[in-house]
Amino acid sequence: MHLKKYTIASLILILLVGWYVYAFITQEALAINFFGTDLPSLSIATWVIAPLILFYLASVLHMAFYSFKNSMRTRKFDKDFEKIVDAMVDAYLGKENRTHNYKTDRYKLLGELVDNSIVFPAKNFDATIENKKISDVLSVIGKIKDGEVVELKKYSLPSSNELVIQNERNRYKKGEITAEAILSHSNRYDAILCKEVFVDFVKKAPLKAIERYKNFLTKESLFEILSRINAYEDTLIIDNDTLIAIFKDLKLTSKDYIDVSRKLSKSMIPEQRMKLFETLSNENDAILEAYLYTLFDLEMLTMAREILNGSNEREYSRFKIYSALRECGKHYHIDLFL
Repeated sequence: MHLKKYTIASLILILLVGWYVYAFITQEALAINFFGTDLPSLSIATWVIAPLILFYLASVLHMAFYSFKNSMRTRKFDKDFEKIVDAMVDAYLGKENRTHNYKTDRYKLLGELVDNSIVFPAKNFDATIENKKISDVLSVIGKIKDGEVVELKKYSLPSSNELVIQNERNRYKKGEITAEAILSHSNRYDAILCKEVFVDFVKKAPLKAIERYKNFLTKESLFEILSRINAYEDTLIIDNDTLIAIFKDLKLTSKDYIDVSRKLSKSMIPEQRMKLFETLSNENDAILEAYLYTLFDLEMLTMAREILNGSNEREYSRFKIYSALRECGKHYHIDLFL
């Protein structure tokens, strides 16, 4: 019951009781001795309504106390609701180590679930959200996914955050920042983005610039470099020692080295290519298959057979089969056996 309505109703009741006693019961006055103290003489109607007034005051204090208690409880729920909103915002932004302290048990359970969950918003979901914090974040995420560049500083996200990476990727694609600008300030950007732009960077960059940022080298960027060796455009002249040093920066498998040889077959001088894989195989037996592939691809059959004859009978079975077929006059390409 609202205090104002309760007060009006109580006042009407008190006045009606006082009027009824004064008008229909008695109009006499009465002096009361209260624990040895003589109270002033008042009409009996006044003494009748006095307890009602005291009861009203007591009830008002009672309601005020529980109203205050309920307001404090409601305030806890309101604060926890704001924390849940913040938790949802952090979840949508993909923040790590999310922890929020809740005062109410119900929100505590929900909050712990949110803080330990990965949340991905549905497309155009922000159109149905009235909460501004969540709506703004959903709008930002939607714009980033659509290839737009947005301001993320207010969210204090690290460079490794997926949204930050995608946002910077959008900047790069729109030409707002160059590959070299990203690579030269790599401490500001995530390694994933640096490696991505390095693939584009090596397509035209000189060898010295490529070596400067070779810590971002990947297999994809390596093959872009290899495609430029002795190419008609954006030519790279690279000696074997430099290539070997580049290879050592990557953990290439035997198959990867075969792919490297296949790539180099289109542009590298046969003598340099053969010497390259001979040197590599001398340093690492795992690369010997790539050397054998190179020899067969270059029709250096005698050299390949000498290596096969000196190997264990269970080793290099595919190459031995191919060699036997060549001896029988079968001119299959070596790629068919890989």
